[in-house]
Amino acid sequence: MSHLIHIDLEEQELAVPTPEIDQERKVAIFDLLEENSFFLPKRAGILSSDGPYKLILGIRDGRLAFDVKTESDSPITIVALSLTPLRQVIKDYAQICEAYYDAVKTLPPAQIEVIDMGRRGIHDEGGRLLQERLDNKIILDKQTARRLFTLICVMHFKG
Repeated sequence: MSHLIHIDLEEQELAVPTPEIDQERKVAIFDLLEENSFFLPKRAGILSSDGPYKLILGIRDGRLAFDVKTESDSPITIVALSLTPLRQVIKDYAQICEAYYDAVKTLPPAQIEVIDMGRRGIHDEGGRLLQERLDNKIILDKQTARRLFTLICVMHFKG
């Protein structure tokens, strides 16, 4: 039962997406909802709930906000994280994704694979960093952290 069943993005502080970026956001949400492990540990000040959960993800006052609600939309908690520790890995991931998409058009498979290995490494680092930053607030498995990191990245892509 401890999983996400719905995700919305607060878009007021996000760049207006191009159609391609909007599609990337939709795909990231779809992938995350297909399979995830999302759990709120019991802690002071939050309504206890074992899920499933709804998530509104956005940027509030320059912080990454995880607004978690019950299946019936009752508020549970809002977890806000500074974006500062994530900024560099988001930037690195965006750059290597751009290099990967360019490489797919022109480079031989061996060179594409090298770039893809670097992309996966940065992706893993972003997921690990996200898990660390959410420690004791939201518990994610490795794959959910990676998928959530992807969604956070595409929230920042400007197209």
